[in-house]
Amino acid sequence: MKTKHADPSRRRFLAAGGGALAVAATGLPAARVAAAVADDGTRPRPTPSQLRWQREQLAMFVHFTVNTFTGREWGDGSESPSIFDPKRLDAKQWARTAKQAGFRSMILTAKHHDGFCLWPTKTTKHSVASSPWRDGKGDLVREFTDACRAEGLDVGFYLSPWDRNAKVYGEGKVYDDFYIAQLTELLTGYGPVVEVWFDGANGEGPNGKRQAYDWARIHRTVRELQPGAVMFSDAGPDVRWIGNETGSAGSTCWASVDPARVPRAGADDPWTGEALQQGDPYGKVWRPGETDVSIRPGWFWHPEQDEKVRGADNLLGLYFTSVGRNSKLLLNVPPTREGLFHERDVESLIGFARLRESMLATDLAAGAKVRASAAQGEAANVLDDDHSRHWSPGADARSGWLELEFPQGAEFDVIRLEEAIEHGQHIANYRVDVDAGDGWKPLAWGTTIGHCKLDRVPPTRARRLRVAIEFAYAAPRLARVALHRSPTGAWKRPDYHGE
Repeated sequence: MKTKHADPSRRRFLAAGGGALAVAATGLPAARVAAAVADDGTRPRPTPSQLRWQREQLAMFVHFTVNTFTGREWGDGSESPSIFDPKRLDAKQWARTAKQAGFRSMILTAKHHDGFCLWPTKTTKHSVASSPWRDGKGDLVREFTDACRAEGLDVGFYLSPWDRNAKVYGEGKVYDDFYIAQLTELLTGYGPVVEVWFDGANGEGPNGKRQAYDWARIHRTVRELQPGAVMFSDAGPDVRWIGNETGSAGSTCWASVDPARVPRAGADDPWTGEALQQGDPYGKVWRPGETDVSIRPGWFWHPEQDEKVRGADNLLGLYFTSVGRNSKLLLNVPPTREGLFHERDVESLIGFARLRESMLATDLAAGAKVRASAAQGEAANVLDDDHSRHWSPGADARSGWLELEFPQGAEFDVIRLEEAIEHGQHIANYRVDVDAGDGWKPLAWGTTIGHCKLDRVPPTRARRLRVAIEFAYAAPRLARVALHRSPTGAWKRPDYHGE
């Protein structure tokens, strides 16, 4: 992630005033800015489920179906269930690997576009019940959920609305009933679910079947059967797609959105990508972004891609451009035809965990003396991990600053900032200055913070560090200021693909 340095002209501009800054940063009318600044009560906040979801930071996607055996990415629904026979399938290995790598939940493709169901559904014969795997008596969804819970991991499901095998696809309510029946089986037969993952895919082409998905009914079903689950799609309603599959959230990334800009899953217009990447500081709903990306070039396992697995350094780069930009990372790891995570994938995941843990294990700001522009007694709250504690310059403030003084000096190259998002996301511009003993100098500048902002900077030694909140749409609340040192040279090595 490239660090943007403030220059004197930029700093003078920033000091000109909050309203001017907001207009420049968003290109929106000053009247709209003034309304947002004046009305703290209408700004959205996360539900408990959304808050828990984002604080997990890391989730693992598992793409596995008949495509694994055909070598395709999208099956056409004509695949025979007889090809599905992962002879060494071990969901415990999947969950064990995820846990060791620091992931908190796993999402399984219970049904992809080919329509093949990984559980013995009553809705179709196109499922594991018609396969030779486990002599037709297996239930991969059951094995998956049991394995996750044995490791203390949360469970999620992806159930593709597009079904290329179902004869009733495209027949309106008939298919709606079919799909809701499958969704009901998953949400009532396997215990608590924390995320249900939808997309709006339909690649049938101009002469293919078309189905207008009944999203209102789909969402209502999830709410009724799994009220604690969040729902993902381009359009939410709880979590939004980040707009690409490269692993990169916007450097400006609001958790709030304007739902009119992305009205439905699969919506496609010139403004959709920007709306998904950046969110909207004036958005009326809380809908944080999920950054989904695969550890391999494809979403399903292909033997020819065993030499193209992302390295540990590359995965650390993804952490910076997803979690470090107020998003959540959903990393896909596809099992092989044997039903196991490939050793190269496992090696990268464990290496990623070690790099991440090495970086975050030591907070070089710990023990600093803290002073602030206001609310001095709360200033030290930014040095602990208690999310219920934060610093704010005051309910009516829209700017403020914190200064950290290090008695022995601090040497770092990563700055971690966290907003107390249970109160909403309000900070729109911040600046970080350092004093190495020869006066204050600018080090980094950014826009949004949200749950987590990670700024990578040149190796820096400082006696003092100042975090200046230059503009916020409502009272800014900082929950954490931390300093870290990245693993030696990790982000400079060839297979590091972060920005």
